[in-house]
Amino acid sequence: MEIRALDPGDLDAVRDLWVRAFGPSSGDGGRTQRAMEEGRILGVYDGPRLAGTGYYHAFEQWWHGRAVPMGGVGGVCLAPEDRGRGVGRRLAAALLDLMDDRPLSALFPATAPVYRSVGYEHAGGQYHLTLPPEPLRTLATGPVKVRRAGPGDAAEVTGLLRRLHADARHGGPIDRGEDYIRDVLEDERVFSYLADDGFLAYGWRDGTERLVVRRCVAGSAETARALWSVVGSGSSIATMVDAIVAPDDPLLWLLRDRSEDDLRRVGWMLRVLDAPAAVAARGFPAAVSADVPLVIEDEQRPGNAGAWRLSVAAGEGRLERAPEERQGVRLPARGLAGLYAGVPMATLRGAGIVTGGDAADPVLDAVFAATPFMLDYF
Repeated sequence: MEIRALDPGDLDAVRDLWVRAFGPSSGDGGRTQRAMEEGRILGVYDGPRLAGTGYYHAFEQWWHGRAVPMGGVGGVCLAPEDRGRGVGRRLAAALLDLMDDRPLSALFPATAPVYRSVGYEHAGGQYHLTLPPEPLRTLATGPVKVRRAGPGDAAEVTGLLRRLHADARHGGPIDRGEDYIRDVLEDERVFSYLADDGFLAYGWRDGTERLVVRRCVAGSAETARALWSVVGSGSSIATMVDAIVAPDDPLLWLLRDRSEDDLRRVGWMLRVLDAPAAVAARGFPAAVSADVPLVIEDEQRPGNAGAWRLSVAAGEGRLERAPEERQGVRLPARGLAGLYAGVPMATLRGAGIVTGGDAADPVLDAVFAATPFMLDYF
């Protein structure tokens, strides 16, 4: 098996693989063509036959109020007759090299062991909240100006979402860019609303009486109430609301009674591709400082491996080469990913992922504290 850039003549073969892997509803939507033109897609070849493929999206991901370039891996699949031969791990490793200009990578795993074998680890979730619409209808309490948003508002909405994620010091949400937001605003099936400090996008689930909230982000309680009450205004028809939210979304504290809601988590994984760049790009709590020795073990990304000193002060972080210290924290690639995402050190040690001296664990927990989530699936 050879893994190399996708041949332009194999676009139909990619679509066939996607249908076999993900089902007949898997639309291409031009993703393959764009990924190929931008050098973001690989093919697995058995002679002239395309046996598998995988690509990545060029996203940015928010970490404590700062946007870090991230490669969002998707479309990874192998022909049914080629599975179980170790090719999936080789493809995942090849994608790491393809994302050489990205400090981070993330994905929603179909099979976690394959991605763990190349340094990904569970990091955060996409949270799906289900609740009846009536409690939302009664949330609005004051005069917040809310208007419909259209394609001409794409730049304003994009800038607003960036400001809201930065101000809230969110960890995990991705920035797909203004073109993506414009596509959302052009979609007649999506009802988009804009306030001075908030944005809402929702619609009906096809063939049902359920409403689906794709995004509701607000900078104040008053605006959150106003936007969610727009969703609740459909309570005379809608039987239920399915919303994608943060695990600590203010809505969960705005609701008078949560006895009828259900919060479900779909996990995603993170991989640190360039450790110094990832630390330098990330935001950190301004009130926390650190000076901690680390030893990173990373076979797939040798540039990450070795002894480092982590320094954090005034919201900035640096990772600099240092003499190896035997008492320092030892992090395999999976452990580094978990730490970066805010997984507690006690959890990483309890899972046998992290070893070495534990004196700095409380500091590391404070430095990397996060509750990572995504509002998008890719």
